[in-house]
Amino acid sequence: MRSLIVVLVLFLGMCTINAQMKDSISEASKFRDFSFIPLPVIAANPTTGWMFGLAPGATWYMGDPSNTSISSGLGTVIYTTNKQWILTAKTNVFLEGDSWNLLGDYRFFITSQPTYGLGTGPQSGKPVGTGIEYEDGMFSKPISIGQMMEFNYFRFHQTVLKRIEDTRFFAGIGYHLDYHYNIVDNLLDLEAEEPVLTSHYSYNTMHGLSTDNYLLSGISVNALYDSRDNAVNPYSGRYAFANIRINPTFLGNEKSSSLLWLEYRDYLNLNKQRPRHMIGFWTYGWFVTSGEVPYLDLPAVGWDQFGRSGRAYTQGRFRGENLMYGEIEYRFPLQKNKETFGGVVFVNTTTATNEMADINLMQNLDYGYGVGLRVMLNKKSRANLNIDFAWGKYGASGFYLGLNEVF
Repeated sequence: MRSLIVVLVLFLGMCTINAQMKDSISEASKFRDFSFIPLPVIAANPTTGWMFGLAPGATWYMGDPSNTSISSGLGTVIYTTNKQWILTAKTNVFLEGDSWNLLGDYRFFITSQPTYGLGTGPQSGKPVGTGIEYEDGMFSKPISIGQMMEFNYFRFHQTVLKRIEDTRFFAGIGYHLDYHYNIVDNLLDLEAEEPVLTSHYSYNTMHGLSTDNYLLSGISVNALYDSRDNAVNPYSGRYAFANIRINPTFLGNEKSSSLLWLEYRDYLNLNKQRPRHMIGFWTYGWFVTSGEVPYLDLPAVGWDQFGRSGRAYTQGRFRGENLMYGEIEYRFPLQKNKETFGGVVFVNTTTATNEMADINLMQNLDYGYGVGLRVMLNKKSRANLNIDFAWGKYGASGFYLGLNEVF
């Protein structure tokens, strides 16, 4: 009950801020140049089977485009032949004159995903790959494959940032809720003659955390610098974001904890006459700075706001107490005088820790690489259809269909 009261207080605080923001929105700030793309989804991969649904995207302006950045929203409504539901809505909204920036990330999954233990590097270098010691001199059965897990997941992340005077700096607060429940750890078998201990079970029990369901509930303090000329498809500018999230026990957490997110993006033009000919850089670090964080809430590749990191790998393929990610993408037009078609070539790398196995950051770098096609669907907003093929280590590969640039 105490947790519920605190959440309600935070919600009311957010509503107060929202009321203040409404005062800054004039009649001129109603949706302008609204564009909606109902992208159909028909795809397949080993984790989900066949996927059917919609991945709609929208762009618009909340004020005069001369002084207001473009806003965007992306969503998914997907059902798979493995009986999974994937519902998401992710927003990046700039109010009139960029007076406020609102970041939203809302998800509901009924899903199953494999996990591969903590840290980067081969499975043979992790405790789960060699057998976890559960008593002195007694080891569980090694697991050399992905550990499939079934779970339901609800996420509510809302961040509100206020622009600082006439700069491109923003600062603000947020509330973040991640709730995993109905967790089924398919390979876990404690009754076998040679017990099978999974990464999820071993980590959570070692840290005194539930293995059936858990939530991570916290507030954040945020700082943002955003000078990009277009948030959905930048040709120039920089983006830097820092988020410190504090998860105290009075918000419903089993154990208190804190996490730090640091992100930077940059864009280097190679031809002033063709700004689409460029190199993009993206890096982020995600760190557990204190306390105990449940296994599925640990930093993991592919769990950034728009789920774009780690092309070539399944979501959550690399996970750890600390994680760092970097990506470089070369973007170029495919037509001499038009901007409709473009191409990309990219490479990414991930490093993550496993404290129990003494796997440190930068000790193992797991890379991915690939190529992609871009089709500009709206020249004014620069909204793109992107089609990517990617390959990585351990036989990983992937096909990706989405809207807007990856970063």
